[in-house]
Amino acid sequence: MRFIVTALIALAPLTASAESNPSDWPAVLDAAQGQTVYWNAWGGSTTTNDFIAWVGKRVSEDYGVTLEHVKLTDTGEAVSRVLAEKQAGQDTDGAIDMIWINGANFAAMKDAGLLYGPFAEDLPNWDFVDVEGKTVQTDFTVPTEGYESPWAMAQVVFMHDTRDLPDPLGSMDAILGWSTENPGRFTFPQPPDFLGTTFLKQALIDLTDEPEALAAPATDETYPQVTEPLWAFLEELTPTLWREGRAYPQTGPRQLQLIADEEIDLAISFSPGEATAAIANDQLPDTVRTFVLDRGTLGNASFVAIPYNSGATEGAMVVANFLLSPEAQLRAQDPDILGYGTVLSMNKLAPSEREAFDALDLGIATLPPAELGPALPEPHPSWAERIAADWVARYGSGR
Repeated sequence: MRFIVTALIALAPLTASAESNPSDWPAVLDAAQGQTVYWNAWGGSTTTNDFIAWVGKRVSEDYGVTLEHVKLTDTGEAVSRVLAEKQAGQDTDGAIDMIWINGANFAAMKDAGLLYGPFAEDLPNWDFVDVEGKTVQTDFTVPTEGYESPWAMAQVVFMHDTRDLPDPLGSMDAILGWSTENPGRFTFPQPPDFLGTTFLKQALIDLTDEPEALAAPATDETYPQVTEPLWAFLEELTPTLWREGRAYPQTGPRQLQLIADEEIDLAISFSPGEATAAIANDQLPDTVRTFVLDRGTLGNASFVAIPYNSGATEGAMVVANFLLSPEAQLRAQDPDILGYGTVLSMNKLAPSEREAFDALDLGIATLPPAELGPALPEPHPSWAERIAADWVARYGSGR
């Protein structure tokens, strides 16, 4: 993957132009009729595959667009294909029309001019998107600038067993206070595990006085000052943790077992519906609920992007637009279908659409969209790399 990204960055930027302007939506719909869209997307989940199949059925019924799901095990497979086509001079009618993409892959393809657009913010259903409360215009600090369209949200929540921790804790300082009074009842996965590092990032965002610095790469000048409150917080928190911070669960699921075994009362998750699903699967007691911090919690969106050489740009835009429809977003949020968070603003929907979201049974422990609060943007990836390595150096071998 590193080779792919490096090769992409080395390419000279290209200019991608549309046959149909996305702001002229009737023309897009006309051109999309009869097109086949090859959507390269992760294929490792039966529920996700079923959802994509449903999307294909709907866009075929309404717009005459055929959707083919090309199942991937790694997004890098699609990135490699577009790169190979560019190097072979295949600048039209490429094999890939849409990619489920995020992070470094998006940044590299955008920098190299290998993405069609901008298109996302001209889609009709963009009017429903929550641009204020969701991280839908940046992708791990990289401005999307209309080159990818969001379709699902993940956001940090905290799971708590209300038998011993009845009320939400609104800040990292509140978590520290509670953990000090209730030693041994909290822990987080051991960094550099993704979820453990997420806890460190969440703590940093909530504690620092310089949140704007997190949008830029960490440097030897900025890193010590910005992270000082984090390390001061951890010095106080660590001795109060499960096993006095001398051992940590290795994964997120291990936290659930610790709650089920009544060893801890508080854990972190990046899935607002995880607690509900775990209760349904008898992995957690039905007394577990979730909360978010008062100032918001980390969130990131899943996006779709269109390669510069797609032969079905109009059809791909139709699919991206349908993914933003209240119909598709409601289905994706249904825990019996996917349980993904919505990227839409409830305040922008028609009353009947809001009622449909309100009526959706998200489950006993899942917060409704209106109560999730703002989804805060991810720091630049360099912060996560440095704080995870620093944590390992300070705490990784126990105390």
